[in-house]
Amino acid sequence: MLKSASGTLFTVLKKSVVPASRITAISVRRAHGGPVESDEEFDCRYEAFFNRKDIDGWEIRKGMSDLCGMDLVPDPKIIKAAMHACRRVNDYALAVRFIEACKDKCGPKVNEIYPYIIQEIKPTLVELGIDTPEELGYDKPELALENVYDV
Repeated sequence: MLKSASGTLFTVLKKSVVPASRITAISVRRAHGGPVESDEEFDCRYEAFFNRKDIDGWEIRKGMSDLCGMDLVPDPKIIKAAMHACRRVNDYALAVRFIEACKDKCGPKVNEIYPYIIQEIKPTLVELGIDTPEELGYDKPELALENVYDV
């Protein structure tokens, strides 16, 4: 009984000596508060990524996948750096697929953006010996046969 009475006395004294603290909630927005990267900084970052001498095929694919996952068309200087990276690891197919992915990223403005990209990267493609998807015939269906009723 003494134990329960001392426990109650302790609780009463504690409440009278220590004032009740108020619990306040502070609203903190945690998204979109970081530094914003400019377009030029973004381009330089990816260009430096693809220009690394020790880059391997997996890292090239990761960088290209990250670029394709964004809502943008890569700048021609990024594409050139990626083409050089593909040549360093000797992956011709990856280079052609990345050009195709860039064409796909142009969306409905493919007739405006894609010719500009090809115009800008063409000297690099010639230097590296890489053909465009159109030169390889990838812009046409593979098994496009004439309709037998039109013969």
